[in-house]
Formats: sequence, structure tokens, C-alpha cells
Amino acid sequence: MARTPHFDVVVIGAGMIGAACAHALAAGGARVAVVDRGPVVGGTTGAGEGNLLVSDKEPGPELDLALASGRLWRRLADELGDRALEYEPKGGLVVAKDLRSLGALQGLATRQREAGVEALAVPADALRELEPHLAPDFAGGVHYPQDAQVQPALAAATLLRAARATGRVELLTGTAVTRLAKGRVETDGRGTLHCAAVVNAAGTWGGEIAALAGARLPVLPRRGFVLVTEPLPPLIRHKVYAADYVADVASGSADLQSSGVVEGTAAGPVLIGASRERVGFDRSLSVPVLARLAAQAAELVPALAGVRVMRAYRGFRPYLPDHLPAIGADPERPWLLHACGHEGAGIGLAPATGLLIAQLVRGESPFMDPAPFDPARFADIHPEEQP
Repeated sequence: MARTPHFDVVVIGAGMIGAACAHALAAGGARVAVVDRGPVVGGTTGAGEGNLLVSDKEPGPELDLALASGRLWRRLADELGDRALEYEPKGGLVVAKDLRSLGALQGLATRQREAGVEALAVPADALRELEPHLAPDFAGGVHYPQDAQVQPALAAATLLRAARATGRVELLTGTAVTRLAKGRVETDGRGTLHCAAVVNAAGTWGGEIAALAGARLPVLPRRGFVLVTEPLPPLIRHKVYAADYVADVASGSADLQSSGVVEGTAAGPVLIGASRERVGFDRSLSVPVLARLAAQAAELVPALAGVRVMRAYRGFRPYLPDHLPAIGADPERPWLLHACGHEGAGIGLAPATGLLIAQLVRGESPFMDPAPFDPARFADIHPEEQP
């Protein structure tokens, strides 16, 4: 008689959030199955830049989660090796084009310092000491030494590999989940997986996974593009972006928004972003958006104007209406825990999200108050009702 698979926890989603949840659960001794209908990092994680940011967050629960995650990322880099994650504590530089924008940026930095962020004011005449190739006409900026970067696909795969090395994690890719119920996860290729708890780490598709259990979670896709240049000699030292990027992140508008964001990588290419728009799951390439991103990047760093773009890719950020992820038990199904809706911050917030989920599964006191992330706050919201 064939053995019926039984796990303590089934994690749905083999992206960064799913990998972090599996890693934290396995560290606590849980037997875990990670299930994904595609390959490892086949969704949003594989189309991300790998940002670990505090600079773009207002004081509040998301910033608290980011600060905790930053410390955990540093610990993971120490344990697994910087190269295994392509972890770069490069810091961020946010620049303002005029005095009005600079005033708003400095006000944000003041609030962030009170919340534990290291935010260093940089006058206009000192900006090019940090970034020699920056355009000369900015009014000033703020340097954020705590900002960092990983290579997202590599980092997620490394976390999964480390989790599987414990002997307590099984990875089931190419396996679609067809139904969820208390105690079991039904799949289209591996039969029924029996378990005590399920973690919905399906990112942009988190709402679809919730629906398989009869639950509601109003996750919507928010499309974004990234340009990748040819490999270059060291050109950009930090993650550099214009101050209006912060407003774009916080906006709930469905319309196209873009702001200049540039950063180098360990391999040499420069990544250029960032755009946001709600167009459903439309994956079509928008040449006007790409041209707009390229122009904004050249406004930040004029030397990029003559650089070749080798490719462009796009992905879908998992958007929730209040810009906070859902982390915690479903209000009507305590066996189902949601860990999705991180929008563009999922890479940076992953380790702390995984730790929260593992502590909640084990019934431990969480390291921070999970109430702001409670999925119950969306009980009366349907995706089609979002603005």
C-alpha cells in the first residue's frame, strides 16, 4: 500500500516568501512540503530586483518588519555566505530634484530616524562624493546605509536548499493545488497531501489560493518593468532613486506611475526601474514604458544614456489595498495562514515574514505584533471592489 504523504505544514509557493517560511519552519523542527505549480522562483521573485529597503517606508508596521528583516538578512548572509545570496549592503541614496521635493524627503527622513532608521542628510555639493556619475543639478538627498540587495532568484533557491538540507523539507514543483480543506491539500499530480497547517505564499496568486479554501483575500497584480543593461565597469555604488519613487510606492492608483531607480549588480549590469500599473495579468511588453524608464534613468545618471539595454523583464507585484501584506491565520480557517500581498517589498520582508509565520504555527509569542497584518482586515473587501 502506498504511503500517504503527511506533513506538519504545506507551503504553497516556491518564491522568496515561501522559501523563507519553509526555512523558518524547518529550523523549528517542522516537516514541510513546498508546493508550486511552476518551477522555483517562477513568479514575482524571478522578476524582482532583490531590494532590501527601509528608505522607501513610512514609520509603521511595514518599516518595523523591514528593519527586523534587514537584521535577519545580515544573519543569513553570515550563515550561508554573502556570495550564496549575492548579498550587498550597498546602502541607498535618495535624491530630490528641487527644494520642495527635498523638504518632503527630509521630513520623511526625520520620521524614519525616530523609528530606528539611519538616514543621513546629504547636501547638493556632497552628492557626487557618494555617486560620482550622478547628474549635477539635484537639490540634495538622503543616504540610507541600511539599504541592501540580494539576487532574488539565487537567494530564494539558497534558502530552499538550506531548508531541504535539514531533511525536513520536500519540494514539489510542477504541482498545482486544486483544493484546500482542513487537514489536506489536493493536487493535480501528487494526490492528497495531509497536513496540520497550510501557508498561502502564492504571491500575486494568493487570492486564487485562498478561494480554493472558500476564503477571500483581495490580492491584485500590479505590473512593473525592469531594464537590464550590458555589463559595465563599476558605475553606480548605491541603489539610487528619485524622491518621487516613495510616493509611487504608497499610491493606490491603477494608472501608470514611474520614477527613476538605478542600481548596479555584482555581475556588472545595471538594473533600471521602476514602473507600476494595474492592468490585470497582461504580460504584453510596453515600449513607451520602457522608453520612459530609460529616460528617467539617464536623468539620474547621464552616463547611462549611451549604454545598451540587453533585455527587459516584467512581473506582477501582489497588491493589497492598504499596502501591507497579509500575514497570519485566515479569520474563518485557523489552519490556513496567509503570507502574501507584499507588493514590491517581498524580497526585503521575507525573513521576518517567515519567522512570524513559523512562530504563529508553533503557537509561540511572535517577535512583533502581527495585528496590523491580520488577514481579517479584508473580510468585507472583494478584489473587484478595490479602487
